[in-house]
Amino acid sequence: MKLYLDNCMFNRPFDDQSNIKILLESEAKLRIQQDIRSGVYELVWSYVLDYENNKNPFQEKKEQISKWKLYACTDLEEDQYILELAKSIHQLGFKKFDALHLACAITASANYFLTTDTGIIKKARLVETICIKDPVDFVRENSE
Repeated sequence: MKLYLDNCMFNRPFDDQSNIKILLESEAKLRIQQDIRSGVYELVWSYVLDYENNKNPFQEKKEQISKWKLYACTDLEEDQYILELAKSIHQLGFKKFDALHLACAITASANYFLTTDTGIIKKARLVETICIKDPVDFVRENSE
C-alpha cells in the first residue's frame, strides 16, 4: 500500500504536544513511519515536499524531515500532467500547494493521502481518486 504524507504530517511531531489532538496525531504518525521503515507501507515523495521542507526555518526539523526521502519508493518531479491535475483540484476549492500535493499523490497511484490539515480533510469527499485521511483514522482503520 502506497502512502503520501503531506508536509503537515511530517511536521506534526514537532508541534506542541500538550494538545491531545496533536499528541494523538503525532503518535499515529510515528506508528505510520515505523510501518514504512519495516516495509508494511510504501512512501511516496515529491518535489512539492522538497520545496516546502526547504522553506522550513528550523534547520533540525528540515534535516529530520528530508531524511524520509530515502525511504520513498517513488520520488515525483514536476511535470505537465501534475500541474494540470493540480489546477483541476485547485478549482475544487483546495489551496494551491495542497492541490499540488494531492496531484502528486494521485499521479503516483498512492492509496492514501495522509494529512493533519483539517481544511483538506473537510474537502476530502471532493476528490474521488484517492482516500484522504488523518493519521489517527488511518491507523485505526488499518491496524486490525
